[in-house]
Amino acid sequence: MTPATHYRTLAAQLRTRAKSEQTPQLRAEWEHLAQCYIRLAEQADRNSLTDVSYEPILRSAFGNFGGEPA
Repeated sequence: MTPATHYRTLAAQLRTRAKSEQTPQLRAEWEHLAQCYIRLAEQADRNSLTDVSYEPILRSAFGNFGGEPA
């Protein structure tokens, strides 16, 4: 399962929960959270089109996180 598919599945589950919610405020919050997962899915789709590799910055090499060697 791709990350985008996973996010869309979660969004569908949240929308189902929103439909069963009795409190209007909570229903709106579940819907808002579902929409956030849809945006994450769209971002994951865009990210899958790029060919970028990320190399982690090792804490031992850059202890102060400012980009300067320790």
